[in-house]
Amino acid sequence: MIPSQILHNTLKENFGFEKFRSNQEEIINTILKGNDTLAIMPTGGGKSICFQLPALLLPGITIVISPLIALMKDQVDSLKANGITACFINSTQTEIEQQQHIENLKNNKTKLVYIAPESLSYLDNAFSILNISLIAIDEAHCISSWGHDFRPAYTNLGYLKNRFPSTPVLALTATADKATRQDISNQLNLRNPSVFISSFDRKNLSLEVRPALDRVKQIIDFIESKPNDSGIIYCLSRKTTEELAEKLHKAGIAAKAYHAGLDAELRSKTQDEFINDECQVVCATIAFGMGIDKSNVRWVIHYNLPKNIEGYYQEIGRAGRDGLTSETILFESYGDLIQLQKFASQGQNAEIQLSKLERMKQYADALSCRRKILLSYFGEIVTENCGNCDICKNPPAFFDGTIIAQKALSAIIRLKESEPLPVIVDFLRGSKNAYIYEKEYQNLKTYGVGIETSWQDWNQYLIQLINLGYCEIAFHQQNKIKLTPLAKKVLFEGEKVQLNTIQKANTDKTVSKEIKEKVVSNSLFESLRKLRYEIAKQEEVPAYVIFSDAALRQMEINRPMSEEELIAIDGVGKVKLEKYGDAFIKAIIAFQKDKKVKTKKESSTYKETLALYQEGLTADEIAEKRKLGLSTILSHFAKLYLDGASIDLYQFVSNKEVTQIKEAKIKLKKPTALKPYFDYFGEKMAYEKIRLALAIIEKEENNN
Repeated sequence: MIPSQILHNTLKENFGFEKFRSNQEEIINTILKGNDTLAIMPTGGGKSICFQLPALLLPGITIVISPLIALMKDQVDSLKANGITACFINSTQTEIEQQQHIENLKNNKTKLVYIAPESLSYLDNAFSILNISLIAIDEAHCISSWGHDFRPAYTNLGYLKNRFPSTPVLALTATADKATRQDISNQLNLRNPSVFISSFDRKNLSLEVRPALDRVKQIIDFIESKPNDSGIIYCLSRKTTEELAEKLHKAGIAAKAYHAGLDAELRSKTQDEFINDECQVVCATIAFGMGIDKSNVRWVIHYNLPKNIEGYYQEIGRAGRDGLTSETILFESYGDLIQLQKFASQGQNAEIQLSKLERMKQYADALSCRRKILLSYFGEIVTENCGNCDICKNPPAFFDGTIIAQKALSAIIRLKESEPLPVIVDFLRGSKNAYIYEKEYQNLKTYGVGIETSWQDWNQYLIQLINLGYCEIAFHQQNKIKLTPLAKKVLFEGEKVQLNTIQKANTDKTVSKEIKEKVVSNSLFESLRKLRYEIAKQEEVPAYVIFSDAALRQMEINRPMSEEELIAIDGVGKVKLEKYGDAFIKAIIAFQKDKKVKTKKESSTYKETLALYQEGLTADEIAEKRKLGLSTILSHFAKLYLDGASIDLYQFVSNKEVTQIKEAKIKLKKPTALKPYFDYFGEKMAYEKIRLALAIIEKEENNN
């Protein structure tokens, strides 16, 4: 048993992290004991550490079976940036290159080798010589036809356990229901595996579903409000990816299409540009998925309804892998559902896939907390609403929709339950199109009875009536809308119907422009981002391999100006400190000096805060009036207090807390950054309190 301290030291020194994430240490200990393991961890949950760290402590090599070449390259680049020897072997390399890697593995010069299941034959001749300590199978759900992304080559991997019975096998995936988990274990011949299921709750991801009304305009407005953020737009068809990318390009957005039908060289180029922050947006089919290890994807949009919750969850999980706040939007349309129903009914395991699609539809149509629905699908029950989905932020409002329901259900009867939803809407609206006149529907009694309601609203009301069970889609009969027995209660028995008020999508471009103007191009974060980009270009690796956005944000907050302070940042390990520390410390010091030159410009913002305080406004009221964060206003108070302004900081921090921080300052040898204090108090004292207390202490010391 390796002591926990050694594991933590290895984690910090080689990967730059102070703490393990949920289940990571337990999984690593299980592997080090020689046991087979099945780990279900959400995208961004830290699966890689579970095999990369034990690979450093085990005597032999670790084989990582990974489905995509691009993913292998990214992971190997990241490992090398941390000073860890790793390689990948695949068909893109020459025989000489492959042989050199194999020789390094035989001589224990390389600790990890990444290889696709189709390429395992390259190692066949070396298997009897290699000292294999661990076999890790990533994206293990690909082995099961019960799940999604089924990949036939994975079904042959069961022989590895038979060939290396004493070598622990670790199977990892982000999404797998009970049936898929059992299938993975059986097909890989895992022996009494320890099963770890981490929480699927990615709190940093906001969840939103919108009607697919003018979605291109909605998407353009959304992207323009985030000019420096990378994102992925998932589309159902190859054609849609190309059309959407072209529309975004015409709107001045750096967007490219990606799908399996494109030339391999173009796909590789597009993926590299996206990973290296040279392309802001990729419009892609699900072919653009498992190969993305980019940690700073800030948003994911689904242009179409996904086929199942597993795929949807895995795709949105590509946003915010660095733990920073990220957004997800799903556009839902009736047409998508019809198309997906058709695909599912014609595919393998049709009954299962149709059932999974129905669950996806229920999620999209939900009127309660979306995160609770998402988590319950994976067997994780939570009782409190998340507060970070569209339903929680804007709870639906209901109204008496009985008359609307009666009009719609009567129209379905008049049309003899023989038409799909679009025709019913046209009939209700009194449309004068060729189909209506060909069928002579204009002569029916209720023709045009809903002319005062927009086409889009009728479309949404009918979908609500379907969801409420008053009518249903007969998918096997050209998608005709038919009544259910419940409809009679509304039409003939006086039952009331509560409908949800339709939320109008905000497509006002002025909102986007206002937000866009708030993007601070001369912030420390942007300065560090530019430095990171320059270094990444020189080293020919993705920018996030140098440091993640999360690490840069911590640098922006803590302003580390020494190696001791910089290595305290999460994501800064020993090798990265040696390689990049000097450049980043110099950039931070230069920014601080530059900032001091601008004190006149800054003084006006402090004066404005002081004036409002002197008028009797509270910190919260000042923040609201100035449209600034409360923490910003409190930092203003600290600066003003040190400059001699009469501000009572003890309204925000107690005498006891000031004394505690004073003692901590001595014990910690007067650190200039706030994070050492934050860690010292077990993350239980807010940064704002620490900042204000230090201001009080500094003024006391100056007066003495």
